[in-house]
Amino acid sequence: MPRHSIPKSPPLIISKRDILSHLSQIDLDIDARKRILDLENKLRARIESHIATSTLASATLESFSTSPFVLMIHCLKRRYSRISEIEKDILPAKEFSSMETSAGRMIEDVALPVYHWHQVPSAMQSTHSAIDGQRIIGDTLYLATLKSGPRCLNDEMSENFADTIIAHFADWAGAVKKKKINFTYGVLYGTPKISNKKDWHILRNVVEKMQGGHRPPV
Repeated sequence: MPRHSIPKSPPLIISKRDILSHLSQIDLDIDARKRILDLENKLRARIESHIATSTLASATLESFSTSPFVLMIHCLKRRYSRISEIEKDILPAKEFSSMETSAGRMIEDVALPVYHWHQVPSAMQSTHSAIDGQRIIGDTLYLATLKSGPRCLNDEMSENFADTIIAHFADWAGAVKKKKINFTYGVLYGTPKISNKKDWHILRNVVEKMQGGHRPPV
């Protein structure tokens, strides 16, 4: 079966005039201004709460779960001979990782409700584990999964997403008595240029598995 190619899109070019025009439209739209203010205030509150409760600043090396081989490579590269030296380097890396995870949760908790999406809490390996938000418009159930960046999806995850969609789309639609589903894979930042394009593989896998009569176990 031939492989599906990535659809080509024309280059996206946004001028300063376009940006100013869009900002002016937001300023003149009462509902849009309210959404922006809601996002600003709620994100600020979540960020301040995260900073206040973070314990990483006083953490030591033994409290981190880090590959000893990574530590070995880094210490050899920097010619380190003391634990304090590696602790000084590893703390910022762990702080960035913690903030990225926290930022993803913040967006789900704050942005989804502001734009009239409902959060879908679920345990791992459950029917709804691939869904972060949903909303109903007309006869269509809109579903979305959110990831922290444009390169955090790999081949195995893309195939798992496809299997989950094929296995559960009927249950998702039936639960709200709808016959149409719109499934969106979204990332919190990035552009098509820096994406690893694995999101497109989800659709390709769905098409190929459906055409091949594949039905993964529910």
